[in-house]
Amino acid sequence: MKKRKLGHSDLYVTELGLGCMSIGTEEKAARKIVEAALEEGINYFDTADLYDFGKNERIVGQALKPVREQVILATKVGNRPNPDKTGWTWDPSKAYIKEEVKNSLKRLGTDYIDLYQLHGGTIEDPIEETIEAFEELKAEGFIRCYGISSIRPNVIREYIKKSSIVSVMMQYSILDRRPEEEALPLLHEHGISVVTRGPLAKGLLSDRLLSKATEKGYLDYSYEDLSEILPGLKEKVASARSFTEVALQYNLATPAVASVVVGASSPEQIRSNAAAIRSNPLTKEEVLFIKEVTKPSVYREHR
Repeated sequence: MKKRKLGHSDLYVTELGLGCMSIGTEEKAARKIVEAALEEGINYFDTADLYDFGKNERIVGQALKPVREQVILATKVGNRPNPDKTGWTWDPSKAYIKEEVKNSLKRLGTDYIDLYQLHGGTIEDPIEETIEAFEELKAEGFIRCYGISSIRPNVIREYIKKSSIVSVMMQYSILDRRPEEEALPLLHEHGISVVTRGPLAKGLLSDRLLSKATEKGYLDYSYEDLSEILPGLKEKVASARSFTEVALQYNLATPAVASVVVGASSPEQIRSNAAAIRSNPLTKEEVLFIKEVTKPSVYREHR
C-alpha cells in the first residue's frame, strides 16, 4: 500500500489508516481486525485514551506488540474521564497531558508514541501551555511528533502560528466539504498534513446509500437532497466501481491529505476498504463533477 509523508516529520503513513474505535472490546475479534489491517499493508493505527476508557489502547497495543517498530501508532489526549467513568471533562492543561501520556504508554505497552494528538480544543484553551507540554514530551522522547484533532478554524490557525504540529485530523468527505475552502489549502501551504475521518459519511457514501439515511438528512443536506444527489453520483462516477472507492479516492485526490482513517468492525471491512484505496484515482473530470453536484459548505462557527 502506498505511503505519504506526514507533514514535516520523518513518518510515512499508509494512505489507509485504521480508526481503532470501532474494533470493539472483545479481544480476540479485535485482534483479527488489526491482523487483517497488517496483512493489507496498513501501517497507521489511530486510537485514543478516551475510547472505552483506555481499553482500546490496551487491545491495540497488545495486538501491535510483535510489529511495534514497523507501524505508526497514534493516540489522543485531552478528555479526562470522571472517576466513575460515566463521562469526561475537557482538560488540555500541561499537567494533565504530561501525566496522561504515561498512562497511554503503559496501556499501549510501548515506550514512545509516534503521533500524539490533542483530542479537540477550543480557542479558550491555554494553547501556549498545551503546546509546551507536547514540545517537552517530544524533547523527552516520549512522542515522535504531535498534531491536533479539530475542525475549528480558529483553533487550527492558532496551532499553525504557534506550534510545530505535523498533522490535523478532521472530518472530510464528499458530503462534508467544509475543509476545502480554507483548512486544506492553508495546511498544505504550511506543510502540515491532514488525516481525514468520516470519509463514508456514516455509510451514506457506501453502496448502501440511502438505506443509511435518516429523515434528518446529513449536515447541510435534507433527506430529499440526498435522495437526488446520491443516485446521480452513483450513476455518473460509481457505475463501474463501488461507492466506497469513490468516497475514499475523493479524499486522496487532495494533496494535503496524508491518510484516510476508516473504522472497521470486521476483517472483511478492512479488506474492502484496502481494495478501495488501491483502486484507480478519480479523474479530474470526476472530481469536478462531484464538486458541481454537492455543496461546498463552510465552517460557520469557531471563526
